[in-house]
Amino acid sequence: MAAEGRRADADAPRPGAGTSENDAGRDELYDRLRAYEGRPAATAGQGKDLVNEPMIRHWCEAMGDTSSAYRGPDAVAPPTMLQAWTMGGLSGHTDGTGRSAAYDEMFALLDGAGYTSVVATDCEQEYLRPLRPGDRITFDTVIESVSPRKTTKLGTGYFVTTRTDVQADGELAGTHRFRILKYRPAQRNKSAEPVRRPRPVINRDNAGFWAGVAEHRLLIQRCTDCATLRLPWLPGCNACGGAEWDTVEAGGEGMVFSHVVMHHPSFPAFAPDGEGGPYAVALVELAEGVRIVSNVIGVPYDKVRVGMPVQLDFLRTDPDLELPVFRAGEGG
Repeated sequence: MAAEGRRADADAPRPGAGTSENDAGRDELYDRLRAYEGRPAATAGQGKDLVNEPMIRHWCEAMGDTSSAYRGPDAVAPPTMLQAWTMGGLSGHTDGTGRSAAYDEMFALLDGAGYTSVVATDCEQEYLRPLRPGDRITFDTVIESVSPRKTTKLGTGYFVTTRTDVQADGELAGTHRFRILKYRPAQRNKSAEPVRRPRPVINRDNAGFWAGVAEHRLLIQRCTDCATLRLPWLPGCNACGGAEWDTVEAGGEGMVFSHVVMHHPSFPAFAPDGEGGPYAVALVELAEGVRIVSNVIGVPYDKVRVGMPVQLDFLRTDPDLELPVFRAGEGG
């Protein structure tokens, strides 16, 4: 039986979201765009490397995935690495693999009509067989569908879905669907109410975490089978696969493990001065050993340093949102 995975940007529009404008009359651009459905976006692609243990190890270390299935003589690659084996890296593919003329024509058509902005909205993966070290990866990509014109909060545009079929030594191993919105940005009303921070997505897997935040408690999941701690919250244990868990409350001490400074785009909701200037985003390692992405407050963005000690705090950004953050002193 095939396994499926999905990743989505919670704040991005969906293909079914928004209002279709086709009811008001025939959309000639949509008719032209639909002619590209089924045409190749890339063909005869080849992975730069065979499936290999070093890449699997690096992926697992970055993701904190300690499953024994990805180690040893019978190791397989994590299914969610499916797209990684098709990527060309910083130098791109040099063997002729790349976007097709049809793909470029379709995007030129959209750009020429004023739909010049783009945002990725979601992707779906289907896993048909495990990938093992030594497998040679090839792939083909097709323009699977173009939606009718939609109006979203970002603006008006078209959802374009491509499907990549990934083969391992000639055998279909999985599919990767990637969906974007090509749109004309909506006009912003500068007199509108102040911009608020994006709302976190609260679902059945993380509702307990946000309930703890509301009580000024930072709760860490703990597997009841092997006692492995995990943050962010997940439906199962990466170490042993156990589905049962309880929680422990973080003491609040931590240090900056790594950080980046966001210069662009400017977003007023993230800057105390309201100008949307640079701000620091940190990966904080808690004393308990798990890590969390958050903001460091109490010091200017250019004073944040790796190894800086920080202390848990809670920041109310607006009447409806409170977030866990970490405070450092100027001397930290």
